[in-house]
Formats: sequence, C-alpha cells, structure tokens
Amino acid sequence: METSLTKTFPLRTITAVGLLVAIGTVAAPFSIPVGVARVFPAQHALNVLAGVLLGPGPAVVAAILTSTIRNLLGTGTPLAFPGSIFGALLAGLAFRYFKKEYLAAAGELLGTGLIGALVAFPVAKWLLGFGGLAYFFIIPFTLSSLSGSMVGVIILRLWNRGTGAKNKV
Repeated sequence: METSLTKTFPLRTITAVGLLVAIGTVAAPFSIPVGVARVFPAQHALNVLAGVLLGPGPAVVAAILTSTIRNLLGTGTPLAFPGSIFGALLAGLAFRYFKKEYLAAAGELLGTGLIGALVAFPVAKWLLGFGGLAYFFIIPFTLSSLSGSMVGVIILRLWNRGTGAKNKV
C-alpha cells in the first residue's frame, strides 16, 4: 500500500532515517558540555552519512528528529537544532553537486561550524538567557563538527570498501 510518505521517500530511505535517528539517540549521552552548549560529534558524523547516503532532504529530517528526541530526553539543548539542520543540509547539497565525501564533510563543517553557530546565538539568547558574543559558538561548534565530520568520512570509506556499493544504502 502506497501512502503519500512513501511516494515522497521510498521505504528504504524512511528505514535508513529511522536507523540514523536511533543511533543518534543512543549516542546522545556521549556529548561534551561547552558553555551553554553540548557538542555532539556523533550527530555530525550522522549528518555526513545521511547527506551522502540519503541526500539533503532526508538528512535534514534525520537531524530534526534526532535533535527533537535528544531535547525530549534531556540529553540535548535547543542549540542542537540550528547546528544539526544546517550541517545536514549543506552536507547533502555538497555531496549532491560534487559527489565527494570530503566535500560533504566540508558542507557539514560550514553548515554547523559557521551558519549553525551564528543562528544558535539568537536561540541561546532567547531560550537560554545567554548574554555572550554572537561569535561565542563558532569555535565549539566547529571543533565538534570537524571531529564528527572526519568520523563520518572514515565510516563512509569503510562502508564503501566493505559493501562494494559506492555510497548506497
């Protein structure tokens, strides 16, 4: 039976998104507190994986769902949303247009480390009462994204070597 959801995203994509969200949720306790944020390198690795294997749309859906569940469970902060959404989007777009894993990682780095960090400032000010500088989040978001993106690329290389199917779910 076909539904509007399976017309938009094939069942394999929906299943892969669910798996990535589950992994992101289980890995949530492995975050590092930095100021009012918690850096979460596993999310950035998952953003690169989702961006490359599934594309920008499903990657953003996975990022939003993971951030929502982490916030509901108390293992994340509202800052998880701007960091993960922009990182997943740019990782997926970079891979779609350039077909290089390392450029997907660079997209994640730019999306989270710069854009997500700057968007996180008004979120932190409004929701968390943070009164620091707008650039406060750039360094921790970039470091978290850099480490997670590298892990994502390593996983993709191992995936491709093990399956023989280049960047396929």
